[in-house]
Amino acid sequence: MTRYGGFVLLSCSLFTTSSLASFYDPVDGQFDMGHHLAENAHGFLPIPILITEPAVGYGGGVAGLFLHETDEEKRQRKQAALSAIDGGAQLVPSAMSVVGAVGTENETWFVFGGHRRSWMNDSIRYTGGGGFGVANLDLYTSINWGPIDHDLRIGTSTSVAVLSQKVQFRIGQSPWMLGIKQLLAKSEIEFDNTVLDRILGNESVTSGLGLEAEYDTRDNLFYPTKGYKLSADYMVYDDAIGSDYNYRNLNIDGEAYIPITQKWMLGLAANYQNFDQQDRLVSPTAKPYVSLRGVSSYRYQGDEIETIQGQLTYSINHRWKVSGFYGSGTAKQDNIVSHDSTINAGGVGFRYQIARRYGLHLGMDYAQSHEESAVYFNVGSGF
Repeated sequence: MTRYGGFVLLSCSLFTTSSLASFYDPVDGQFDMGHHLAENAHGFLPIPILITEPAVGYGGGVAGLFLHETDEEKRQRKQAALSAIDGGAQLVPSAMSVVGAVGTENETWFVFGGHRRSWMNDSIRYTGGGGFGVANLDLYTSINWGPIDHDLRIGTSTSVAVLSQKVQFRIGQSPWMLGIKQLLAKSEIEFDNTVLDRILGNESVTSGLGLEAEYDTRDNLFYPTKGYKLSADYMVYDDAIGSDYNYRNLNIDGEAYIPITQKWMLGLAANYQNFDQQDRLVSPTAKPYVSLRGVSSYRYQGDEIETIQGQLTYSINHRWKVSGFYGSGTAKQDNIVSHDSTINAGGVGFRYQIARRYGLHLGMDYAQSHEESAVYFNVGSGF
């Protein structure tokens, strides 16, 4: 099966005769969106979205990216970009927002928004986002009991409204930040199986609070070329804070970007999640899943998730990059009915630096596992 992810397209309406020159970089003369993104009135970039995902059908939507930079921040970024080919990319906007909406032919739709803001030279940082919509998805569970060894597909339709936010505080001038996280969601899930719908189909509230620690030395927010990021958070979902489901989740993420030579860069990423279920039954989408390019979301869920990825990137020049990647993920089950699953996937891709003064790259990845292949149009490294 071939699966296409969301594709971020640049709006043709931007290319008017009067503004055409602003889409070419004054340093290298290449196509570039950095000037438009920084110099228009509100730092606003319209992003049409095309979805060709067989699981939800064809569809699309639109998003808007807002960079809330002061005139002084814009001046510093522009000066840095004019003085060096990678200038400006290390400067992170103190505030940015995104709003948008998507919909598909199988009646999946979602309206979303998010905001990131920092104060005191990034000593205090707030990140929040939320949305509402309906997701019509297939979930899978492995049945391994005696002579039965079968992957069971479960069709679901979930109406959801969700809010997620966190506040982080930097420790001195170090790369370490500590924070508090919150997630609040109200959902109603329906199953295409009558028995499951009677048992699990209901309206529920999921409420969680947690702590997070983060270490980040990456040289760019959008497309790092060197540095490390390590984050760990522990979330508690409990009826004491208004949740209908009681469980705990530990999530540890790591990324490393290691320059090998001037042209070659090695990227590594790993993830570990531990799901501690307190109730006999929880929402089917609560359990974590293996997240790899070439593997469907929610295809491999488990009580413990372990993934590792590697990506080797070659820079043709400062604009164009090509890469090859490979990863492996394991979903471990804490019961006697389901069995552990391991999935491997790999592929190739390319990136084009679309906004040099921000270090913003976009491109395409082709990934394949033993079950399916997929094409992704990505902004960023792909991790």
